[in-house]
Amino acid sequence: MYRSHNCGELTAAHINNEVTLAGWVQKSRDKGFMNWVDLRDRYGITQLMFDESRTEKSVFELAKTLGREFVIQVKGTVIEREAKNKNIATGDIEILVTQMTILNAALTPPFTIEDETDGGEDIRMKYRYLDIRRNPVKNSLLFRHKVAMEVRKYLSDLDFCEVETPYLIKSTPEGARDFVVPSRMNEGQFYALPQSPQTFKQLLMVGGMDKYFQIVKCFRDEDLRADRQPEFTQIDCEMAFVEQEDILNIFEGLTRHLLKEIKGIEVEKFPRITYDYAMKTYGNDKPDIRFEMKFGELNEVAQHKEFPVFNAAELVVGIAVPCVGEYTRKEIDGLIDWVKRPQVGASGMVYVKCNADGTYKSSVDKFYDQDDLEQWAKVTGAKAGDMIFVLSGPADKTRTQLSALRMELATRIGLRNPAEFAPLWVVDFPLLEYDEESGRYHAMHHPFTSPKPEDMALLETNPKAVRANAYDMVLNGNEIGGGSIRIHDKATQELMFKYLGFTEEEARNQFGFLMDAFQFGAPPHGGLAFGLDRLVAILGGQETIRDFIAFPKNNSGRDVMIDAPSVIDNAQLNELHIKLDLK
Repeated sequence: MYRSHNCGELTAAHINNEVTLAGWVQKSRDKGFMNWVDLRDRYGITQLMFDESRTEKSVFELAKTLGREFVIQVKGTVIEREAKNKNIATGDIEILVTQMTILNAALTPPFTIEDETDGGEDIRMKYRYLDIRRNPVKNSLLFRHKVAMEVRKYLSDLDFCEVETPYLIKSTPEGARDFVVPSRMNEGQFYALPQSPQTFKQLLMVGGMDKYFQIVKCFRDEDLRADRQPEFTQIDCEMAFVEQEDILNIFEGLTRHLLKEIKGIEVEKFPRITYDYAMKTYGNDKPDIRFEMKFGELNEVAQHKEFPVFNAAELVVGIAVPCVGEYTRKEIDGLIDWVKRPQVGASGMVYVKCNADGTYKSSVDKFYDQDDLEQWAKVTGAKAGDMIFVLSGPADKTRTQLSALRMELATRIGLRNPAEFAPLWVVDFPLLEYDEESGRYHAMHHPFTSPKPEDMALLETNPKAVRANAYDMVLNGNEIGGGSIRIHDKATQELMFKYLGFTEEEARNQFGFLMDAFQFGAPPHGGLAFGLDRLVAILGGQETIRDFIAFPKNNSGRDVMIDAPSVIDNAQLNELHIKLDLK
């Protein structure tokens, strides 16, 4: 073996032991008659000592040639360290080296392999294998492993069976864009990489597998952002003979288990709110409830005066922001500029300062007196020292704008504590949403989601009012999982395809295999999928997922390390019957 111990485990209890270590040279310090080398592996750092009077001359001289990131093996004796280092686990000891082998020399790395590196993101992405040697990235990957193992343990203990489903499947028109794979043996035909294993896990329920899960790669050809990659990992789950309550209980239990085992945090039963309540109260369907700042609708108390902006608005809505009552005019003007940015799109903003003496000062004092502003404070829950920020306009658009402002202000004043966890369920989503551009309804989740049984009759008369038997789990303002009770009979599934604008032929061509399966005794079933990348990042106290993925893509969907995607040569294209016209 190359090593008897790792570089993080030796302590004073090992003094006088003969050991063999292997790893990378973190740094070296040459004092002439004595050299010290910090040897690093995945487990930690151990200091090596080369003493001119006690180390064989050839070994001592060889130590002087070591550069950063050389891979070496050493043998020696554990001795007590004179200048102890309390910052590392092995800080009480060092190794008096007697033998050394250079296993591989190394070029000088393009950035320092330290917790605080001098490498920018682009260069670290190009040399990702070096970046992984740094503790922040290494520990993120180990953290991800720990989460995945706890997931497997929890689900396996509940008799879930992990089953692999295919990666080469059929392209479907719903959802995001597919990544497609040409078939060499079937000219002009293509596979698609799965956006999720949705239909396969439903077929496993038809097959009687009863409780399925899979930690699985999925693929969506979408524009990227901090929490989205073209390939991502789901904790994909499905259960037979269940209702919504069964699924919420099981996966709330999984989340509580992860918070307890990974973070040491006990969480009581998760609150549940409806989609309509979330949109009205927070302006989005994944609210961060670590803080209040709930919306207060002000139409009744703000549209009775001669302020034309509010009088013409469909919705006047505000939030009370704590601890910002002393904001200067410059700071307030900065916020007004922030909401006017194209990304938010507000035309302006009204503010009210809630003074310590119980009076109010607003940007619309010309139109509203103290009694009016006191009503605003009551509606928004504002207290002395708070400030009320008010937006107005079309209802949906204005709620979205105020939601963005709520999150921005919470970040600025430190209310989004990454060490605090506030999960909740959002339920009763609309089944369908109407797309003006295409002139038809789309499934808000996917076309296999069951309507609420009591809303089935509305499919014919008022499809927009039909609620889905669907649910999302939200953690700290992020959707970390979602699912639904599925349709499990052919007639209902055909009806659903009809309302989504499929012709009978299109539905048959795309999903005939599933509807056929429903005719052979499909049980009631439902499930949920967690986004593992996002879940791990949030548990790890981060907003971005990139450092929790071993080899991520950049914001252009490129792997700059291996230079992918790349051009394929003509011979391969010909085999695939593909002709490119790049004019």
